[in-house]
Amino acid sequence: MALLQIEALTKSYGNEARALDQISFSIQAGEFVAIIGPSGAGKSTLLRCINRLVDLTSGDVRFAGVSVPTLRGGALRRQRTQIGMIFQHYNLVNRLSVLENVLHGRLGYKNMVQGVLGLYSETEKREAVRILESLGLGEQIYKRCDQLSGGQKQRVGIARALVQQPKMLLCDEPIASLDPNSAKIIMDTLQQINQKLDITVLVNLHQVDVALAYAQRIIGVNRGRVIFDGPPAELQQEQIQQIYGSESGELIFSLRERYAI
Repeated sequence: MALLQIEALTKSYGNEARALDQISFSIQAGEFVAIIGPSGAGKSTLLRCINRLVDLTSGDVRFAGVSVPTLRGGALRRQRTQIGMIFQHYNLVNRLSVLENVLHGRLGYKNMVQGVLGLYSETEKREAVRILESLGLGEQIYKRCDQLSGGQKQRVGIARALVQQPKMLLCDEPIASLDPNSAKIIMDTLQQINQKLDITVLVNLHQVDVALAYAQRIIGVNRGRVIFDGPPAELQQEQIQQIYGSESGELIFSLRERYAI
């Protein structure tokens, strides 16, 4: 059974055009999948439907055999602990320390009183420190997050997701706000998490070259529909033109040469 199954997923906002239109695909445990497409294609909406940050209009999302749209309250919070979310703009509390932000990843395991008071066990704190050190942030543990660079903030976001002990990471444009060197560090980190920890990664990207370099599988979307779904080697000029427009079509061949695909 697939870890994630999406069946005829549709999301509409009022009377406007559909953000997602009858999307269906499945992801196996351990895959590294990149979703590519232009701005407004529906990539971010898709990720937010998977973990119910937004509700579906119709269709179904099944994670580890459980229908996510049917979940409410505590059941939904428990389900979300299995799906770590990494955001383009980090979604950190800047006035809090790095360690405090990472521990927020444990809130799904807490009751209301524990969450409000920030009651974490010594085991949870030690694990948060261990993860931060493994991501090269050992010296930043007690710094406020507003003192960090963009790349460091994104690694804090990854640590916050990892402390949940998730089965999957959903990464929404995690390198869009970063310089090339920081972007490479983040993508290398996600690849290592996938390969060494066997955590499934689903990442939204604008950059076709990055998707070709890191993903085992690429899903191309435009106007809320899947245009392409397959390994990088099968992504052809025709599909890239359908995803991004005619001016982008020739790009794929030079990228293939660069990454020996």
